Amino acid sequence: MSKRQESKYKIDRRLGVNLWGRAKSPLNKREYGPGQHGQRRKKPSDYGLQLMAKQKLKGYYGNIGEKQFRRIYAEAVRRKGDTGENLIGLLERRLDAVVYRMKFAPTPFAARQLVNHGHILVNGRRLNVSSARIKDNDTVEVRSRSKQMALILEASASGERDIPDYLEVDSGALKGRFVRAPLLADVPYPVQMEPNLVIEFYSR
Repeated sequence: MSKRQESKYKIDRRLGVNLWGRAKSPLNKREYGPGQHGQRRKKPSDYGLQLMAKQKLKGYYGNIGEKQFRRIYAEAVRRKGDTGENLIGLLERRLDAVVYRMKFAPTPFAARQLVNHGHILVNGRRLNVSSARIKDNDTVEVRSRSKQMALILEASASGERDIPDYLEVDSGALKGRFVRAPLLADVPYPVQMEPNLVIEFYSR
């Protein structure tokens, strides 16, 4: 288990939000940060708000490393159109994000692990790179030998999340299609994401 995965709920408490909207989050019991000064009220600066927006977005997608996240941001800037919308679209095209959205895994961390361990096929071929970018009309499915895994079956049957409109999923076959890149308004985030503040953070 990587260092980034082992303490996912610490991210919730540090940011002060239930990032994935899960019932298990410690924030459901203690709505304040960790540590001795966790209950103090803090008024963040503009920089603090921008940093928080960036940390929320990075954390939500399985706590992506800074170097990788900065590369995604640079790609969003290069593309035509709104940089914030481009950023969200690129993040949602990540294979681990698509596996999570299709409800083949209960968390982005579990989705990354499924991909890394070779349980996922893209267009019929095994792909074990969690950051791989999915294209429009690509099919993503759980390989046949992995379809009876309890983690996958429980996640697929869970009512905790809905599958968004930019994906088509056959939950029985554990197979889906990436229809199109979403806009920010299409993505079912449990908390408010502010890619515009992320852009401001990197534009300083």
